[in-house]
Amino acid sequence: MPGEQLMASARVERRVEGRTLSLSNLDKTLWPRDGYTKGDLIDYYERVAEYAVPYLKQRPLTLQRYPDGIDNQTFFEKQLPRGTPDWVDRVTVATPGGRRSQTTFIVCNGAPTLVWLANMATVVLHIWTSRMPALEEPDFVIFDLDPGEKCTLKTLATVALRFRDLLESIGLVPLVKTTGGFGVHVIVPLASGYSYDTAKVFAEIVARHAAEELGELTTLQRAIAKRPQAAVYLDWVQVGQGKTIVAPYSVRARDGAPVSTPLHWSEVEGFARRRGAIVPADEFAKFTLATTPRRLGREGDLWGPKYWKKQRLEPAIGKAKRLW
Repeated sequence: MPGEQLMASARVERRVEGRTLSLSNLDKTLWPRDGYTKGDLIDYYERVAEYAVPYLKQRPLTLQRYPDGIDNQTFFEKQLPRGTPDWVDRVTVATPGGRRSQTTFIVCNGAPTLVWLANMATVVLHIWTSRMPALEEPDFVIFDLDPGEKCTLKTLATVALRFRDLLESIGLVPLVKTTGGFGVHVIVPLASGYSYDTAKVFAEIVARHAAEELGELTTLQRAIAKRPQAAVYLDWVQVGQGKTIVAPYSVRARDGAPVSTPLHWSEVEGFARRRGAIVPADEFAKFTLATTPRRLGREGDLWGPKYWKKQRLEPAIGKAKRLW
């Protein structure tokens, strides 16, 4: 998409789902080594909105903005930015122990908001794992598989596949995506009614069992400096109210403009046959701002309603007690 629809720095108007947005500096380069501009970022998020917005809807959103490009200063923004249009949805949440007693988050419930966010050079979208009005109830459990600096793609894929097999062995149907960075997320969609405490206990049980089985391929060491560099860190601590993950189809602020992309498990099986490649390997590099819209047109949303099965944990926990 570099070079497509480049426009002058003057403001331009664009209609998005019946709403007129004023966009600016579309020719400003955000990815200097790839040539991608703010206009390319806006175009991408508008093109994938029908797939991305369902994961953003009704969730508090933390923005990661890069107004001067990915090589320059970034900042995370939780509190509603000044000048946010009245039509942008929001939610105010108590935030005890923080700088504020409460925080008003943006909630992205439609394509106009997503395009408006991109116009503010919001590259990365971080979401809660629960939705309004039940923000105390996660709607999925996440296993964040974070490879060390010397971890191979084969090791990362082997660990992800073992999580798949363990979860399937207790009757669950997990999904997987790239983080858009170095790792992968394995998740289990949940039926309503579970607390974060319950989800976290379950995540810890699975992660510790996986670590026992996989041995030196994994680590539960939270201190980065103490982790084996060739192992995969099993982050079950990421489960918790107010903690965020990178949303499906979010762009990342890395060379190539990679995208956090839902995968077929067969693709992960292909990664497991790749010898020697250190993550992120060429296999991850193909999921980008430029290629993802075509992939969605070809594959559809691999986390969509066809695949997103809301599941209960009680039968799985009972089966885990018998098997493990």
